[in-house]
Amino acid sequence: MGEVPDIFEELWKAIRFQSLWSHEETGNRLTYERDKRVTHWAKERGVVWHEAPQTGVVRGLKSRDGWSRLWKQRMVEPLAMTPVRAPSLRKVDPGHIPDHKEVGVAQTMKETAQKGGSGPANETLESFLTERGVGYRKEMSSPLTGEVSCSRISPYLTWGNISIREVFQRTRDRAMDVRCAREEGRPVDKRWLQSLSSFEGRLRWHCHFMQKFEDEPGIEFENMNRAYDGLRENEFREDRFEAWCRGETGYPMVDACMRALHQTGWINFRMRAMLVSFASYHLWLHWRRTALFLARHFLDYEPGIHYSQFQMQSGVTGINTLRIYSPAKQVVDQDPEGDFLRRFCPELEGVPKVYLPEPHRMPESLQRGIGCVVGKDYPSPVVDHREAYAQARKRMGEARKSPGAQAESLRVREKHGSRRRAPQRRRK
Repeated sequence: MGEVPDIFEELWKAIRFQSLWSHEETGNRLTYERDKRVTHWAKERGVVWHEAPQTGVVRGLKSRDGWSRLWKQRMVEPLAMTPVRAPSLRKVDPGHIPDHKEVGVAQTMKETAQKGGSGPANETLESFLTERGVGYRKEMSSPLTGEVSCSRISPYLTWGNISIREVFQRTRDRAMDVRCAREEGRPVDKRWLQSLSSFEGRLRWHCHFMQKFEDEPGIEFENMNRAYDGLRENEFREDRFEAWCRGETGYPMVDACMRALHQTGWINFRMRAMLVSFASYHLWLHWRRTALFLARHFLDYEPGIHYSQFQMQSGVTGINTLRIYSPAKQVVDQDPEGDFLRRFCPELEGVPKVYLPEPHRMPESLQRGIGCVVGKDYPSPVVDHREAYAQARKRMGEARKSPGAQAESLRVREKHGSRRRAPQRRRK
C-alpha cells in the first residue's frame, strides 16, 4: 500500500512490464494530480500508458457540436469479453494488506447500503429491466416509489462494477424484446417502452454532465459562471449548515431525505436536487461545502455529475432555470400519505396528514396532544419558506443583471450547453 507511482515502481522491478492499461477517469483534482505523477513515472521507465474510454466522455473535445453522435457511437461498440486466461502475478509479493483501522480510516458502512460487486450489479440491472422498472417514468420522482422503481445502478457505474455501455446495450435489447412481444400479441405492460426510453435518456445525461467536468474541471472549486463570484461565499451560516447536515431543518421532506441518505447512501434524483436547492436558496449556503458533505455520503459519488449538478441546482451556471423547490409542496406531490416521512422522521408518527408538510402550523394544543411539540420533539423551521424564497429570487435576479453576467452566460452556454433541441409542440 502506498502512492501509486511507488507501487508501480515495485511491480516494474519485479516483472519489467512495458505497457500500463487503465480506464480513462474523469475525476477530481486529487486523481488528476495522481495521474500526472503516473505519467511522469511511466515516461521515465519507458512504459506506454494506454487509457481506454469507459463512458461517453470525450477528452480534448473542442466543441459540444455533434457530441450526442459521438456518445451514441461509443455506446454501441461491442463489449470486451473477459479473457479465459490472464498472465499470472505470482512473482509479486503483495505484502501485508492493512485494514481500515491500521491506516486510520473510519469504517462508515451505511446501515442499509447496497452491496458492491459485479454480481449485485448484474442482479440489480436485471431486476430493473424485467420487473422494477415498469413504472420508472412516473415513479422516479418520489423518494418512496423511486426507491424501488429507479434503476439503483448508479453506485455500480461509479465503482466500475458494470459499464455504462453494457447498461445501454442491455436496455436497448430489453426494449427490442418488448416491441417484439407487442407485435406478436403477447401480453406486455404498455408502460415499459416509455420507461425504458426515459432511462436511456438518463444514461446520456449521465455522460453529458461528466463531459462538462472534463471540459472545465475548475468547477470543483469555482462558480461555472464567474459573474456569481461573491454571491454567497461570505454569508455562510454554520448553524444553518449543521441543521441541514443533521436533517433537522424543521422541513420534513428535507429532513427525511437527509436522514435516508445517512442510512442508505442513496436518494432519488429529484430529492437530491431539492436538498441542494434548499441549502443554496433557503439557507443561502455557498455550494462548495454542501457539495463536499454530500459527496462523502453518496454511495454513487461521481465527481463529473456531482459538481456539474451542484452548479446547476445552486443557480450559478447562468444558463439554467432557477429551481427553488418548496419542501412542503414536495410532500404533497411525492409523499402525500407521509409514509416516507414517518419512516425516517419517526417523531412525526402521530402528526395528522394535513400538517405533515409543515408541522409548525399545527395548533399548540394538537402538538401537545400527539406528543410532537415543534421546537422540542421536532425542530422549528430554520428559516421561513416564503421569506427565504422571495429573498433568494430577488438576489439571484440582481446577480443575473450584474455587469458581465450576460457575456459569461453566453460563454457557459457555448462551452457546456446541450445541443439537443427541445421537442416541438404540435399545433392544434
